[in-house]
Amino acid sequence: MNVANGFWIAFLQLVLGLLQLYMWVIIARALVSWVNPDPYNPIVRFLVSATEPVLRPVRRLVPPRKLGGIDLSPLIVIALIWLIRQGLINAFFGYGFRRGLL
Repeated sequence: MNVANGFWIAFLQLVLGLLQLYMWVIIARALVSWVNPDPYNPIVRFLVSATEPVLRPVRRLVPPRKLGGIDLSPLIVIALIWLIRQGLINAFFGYGFRRGLL
């Protein structure tokens, strides 16, 4: 393995790790929403500000009022993150195996 391959593997691991971390932030936001949190709490404010830009468009596509008040946007975003992670892994390792890099 040469330096370029090592760089791409490290980059892929970084991206996959960030996607995993964001998935856990979304899970934390969903769990906190069940307990009526203090909106001025810094942790709650961080969770809302970090996840709302991604959850809001999904919430517009699948409005909770049409599902009896159940907000499925965190579940949908987590599924999308999982699909993106699997796609990156398959694309990278598929390319690497085809090229004989890995």
